[in-house]
Amino acid sequence: MSQVLDTPPPTTARTNTPAPADADIADLAALAARHGLTVSGARPSLPQYVRQLWARRHFIAAFSTAKLTAQYSQAKLGQVWQVMTPLLNAAVYYLIFGVLLQTKKGVPDYVPFLVTGVFIWTFTQSSLLAGTRAVSGNLGLVRALHFPRAALPISFCLQQLQQLMFSMAALIAILLAFGVPPTASWVLAIPVLVLQFTFNAGVSMMLARFGAKTPDIAQLMPFVLRTWMYVSGVMWSIEHVLSAHTDLPSWVAPVLQANPAAVYIDLMRFALIDSFHASQLPPHVWLLATGWALLAGVGGFIYFWKAEETYGRG
Repeated sequence: MSQVLDTPPPTTARTNTPAPADADIADLAALAARHGLTVSGARPSLPQYVRQLWARRHFIAAFSTAKLTAQYSQAKLGQVWQVMTPLLNAAVYYLIFGVLLQTKKGVPDYVPFLVTGVFIWTFTQSSLLAGTRAVSGNLGLVRALHFPRAALPISFCLQQLQQLMFSMAALIAILLAFGVPPTASWVLAIPVLVLQFTFNAGVSMMLARFGAKTPDIAQLMPFVLRTWMYVSGVMWSIEHVLSAHTDLPSWVAPVLQANPAAVYIDLMRFALIDSFHASQLPPHVWLLATGWALLAGVGGFIYFWKAEETYGRG
């Protein structure tokens, strides 16, 4: 009698279970599509991602407000530190740069000039530092709930914007105390802050993606931001330095003037301080400010979205 040998079905490499046939996979995919099932954690299309983010705008606002309230909850002075911290920084910079290094020479209304620079720079600095840890510092939330991850860096930037609003109240008091009159140009502070927020949010999303895969970047960022601050004209006038050092290489002036941090700082000074004239701004400054905001905001958002399905894994 002949013995018939049945050929066993193919098995997967690591298990002894039969490998699914292509037809079975197609049937399962059709069944999932028919019942509206999708791959868990799959990246949505860009328009769909924007709609999901907009649908969670209330969560973003509530999350940023809660983080702001909890930030100084353990301190006895509480929310007073939202104003005291940048004011103390401004006082230190005034002593070192204004008094010891004499950067205040030739700069009218130096104290309003300095405080405006410190407050606006702090907004960018704090937003980027928070953005770096937006994903890596909230892995429990990322892994527990399904939501567009861009909500995290955006909410942290919104938190810093809310904190800046407290500081702006102190800034206005300083301007008035040092004899800077309120003018119609103060309204320009609103579009400046909108553009700066867009820029900050875009860069924060880029850093959030970097920080999600390389947490060590959070240790490097303070040094990068400190260097950036020193070349952004926070404590000194870019115009005066360039006019006093005519022997600098030709590329230095356009680089310093096109620096996005310096652009937003000087635009705010132009809006709030009447002794800061338009001649002190770089050419096409509003185009520069808008260009940086669009480049960072749109580019950072797309760059972050492309890695949406990887956040919180591994």
